Amino acid sequence: MSGIVETTGTQTPRRQPDREATTRLPDVHAEPDGSARHTLLGAALEVFTERGYAEAGLTEIAARSGLLVGSLFQHYGGKRGLYLALWEEFREEQERRTAATLAAERERGVDDPVDLFVAGARAYLEGAWDNRRLAMLLVEDDGPAGFDALRRQWDRAWVRRNARLLEVDEKRRVGRVRVRVLTTVIGGAARELGDCEDEGEAREIVDAVCGILVHLSALPG
Repeated sequence: MSGIVETTGTQTPRRQPDREATTRLPDVHAEPDGSARHTLLGAALEVFTERGYAEAGLTEIAARSGLLVGSLFQHYGGKRGLYLALWEEFREEQERRTAATLAAERERGVDDPVDLFVAGARAYLEGAWDNRRLAMLLVEDDGPAGFDALRRQWDRAWVRRNARLLEVDEKRRVGRVRVRVLTTVIGGAARELGDCEDEGEAREIVDAVCGILVHLSALPG
């Protein structure tokens, strides 16, 4: 679930899944207003974190949010829809963060692919720390049916985006492997950040990982 979002403009791009990302999010009847959405997803995150997805109950989520179970079904179609909405929220925030960082770096004249990639990786990791409860939930194996396939699809899309950002020739196997290794390093570091005890330790990890990425990104291929 890791990767740097490539963008050429100053606005954050909307989600553009690659052709293979065909697994779809559930249709909903209506999106709740911002306050209700925040409350409902916050309650869902609490219950999923405490109970795990399989053991989480809709009644408890509704009770904590102060909304009726029927309202939960109306907006998200059930527990699976809530979980996927949390995933979408995390991904969108990470995309906004990394896209804004890349735009700012380009604005100040940075054009080296490795420098841009590492700046985006830092932004992604800082976002994983800031949203660590949600990030840790989404890497667990206890998710709804079909989520692993959806996550793998987007992982592959992120690898391709990173390859474009690094200007790697994707036709060469060595280039593809190199980018996949880099993306895997970011994902593994994001998981470790979830177990950090304080911000100082988290910053130390982010700095160390960015140093590793600089070294690995500089290799030919």
